[in-house]
Amino acid sequence: MQFTATQISQFLNGSIDGNPDVAVTELSKIEDGKEGSLSFLSNPKYENFLYSTKASVVIVSKDFAPTQSYTSTLIRVENPYSAFTILLDKYNEAINAQTIKSGIDQLAFVHPTAKIGNNVFIDAFAYVAENVEIADGCKINAQTFIGANSKIGKNSTFFPGVKIYHNSIIGSSVVIHANTVIGSDGFGFAPQKDGTYNKIPQIGNVIIEDDVEIGANTTVDRATMGSTIVKKGAKIDNLIQIAHNVEIGENTVLAAQSGISGSTKIGPNSVIGGQVGIAGHLTLAKGTQIGAQAGINFNITEENKQWHGSPAQPIRNWMRASVIFKHLPDVEKRINKLEEELKKLTAELEKNTIHNER
Repeated sequence: MQFTATQISQFLNGSIDGNPDVAVTELSKIEDGKEGSLSFLSNPKYENFLYSTKASVVIVSKDFAPTQSYTSTLIRVENPYSAFTILLDKYNEAINAQTIKSGIDQLAFVHPTAKIGNNVFIDAFAYVAENVEIADGCKINAQTFIGANSKIGKNSTFFPGVKIYHNSIIGSSVVIHANTVIGSDGFGFAPQKDGTYNKIPQIGNVIIEDDVEIGANTTVDRATMGSTIVKKGAKIDNLIQIAHNVEIGENTVLAAQSGISGSTKIGPNSVIGGQVGIAGHLTLAKGTQIGAQAGINFNITEENKQWHGSPAQPIRNWMRASVIFKHLPDVEKRINKLEEELKKLTAELEKNTIHNER
């Protein structure tokens, strides 16, 4: 596939600085750009690469002012990152269009009671249980398991090894990456007098709404009763644990290795950093932002606030505390020195008191 700077600019509603007829055939990072490639510059940290890259075309912001000479043709747009993302999406669609598969592989198992829509692909060694409904355009890759009575919306994709337990409801345009498990039992055990634990049956399900993407090796537990819910547009990274009866709000983003304990509700448009731990039965307000490795053990009621640390605190408090923490060794030395001086003064005072008494 080959496109000129003019064609790309028209597609992105941008303007051109340089040769409008230069052609590109591939996408690249700006630091790895070569002749015939298209790249972008969004983060100022990478500006120096613009002056050395061999990329034929680079997408930049409309108000970008270069400080050195460069050889690339520039396409100026409102938001370079978003523009390049659009191109990546179109490029991916074109690649996928060349490798479209449909139909049911002869090595797949589909229960006779399952309902399969049009243009569905079910790969070898996939297992589709009784009364499953798979809507049009879905792609079910190898070794995927879909449990009984589950429903899958249109154009959803499950990568190899995904496991969907029974009664799960998956929306349209959902992407679930390899080896993720949806609907495994919630962690519910009742302690007994003799120190043992009795398992509490987990009879609920999982609901994943439209346009959700879930990374690899993530687990979403089924509810004890009712539903664990991941709402529309949420984006969930690899290696995340979402416990029973949790609700993840619309358009919320969770980074890798975070864990959400049971019955916690995270508001819409929240951002949860990597390795964040959130205790159970909490409510986090809309737009909550939590920095990496923070620990949350309290409700957050104020919307659009940033939190950091463990236990978490407002980010400004945490930053001030971090500055103090870095200087604690010096503070300790000063305290020790003051204590020594205080001991000397006390001894001198006692000596003088005894002398005066005599």
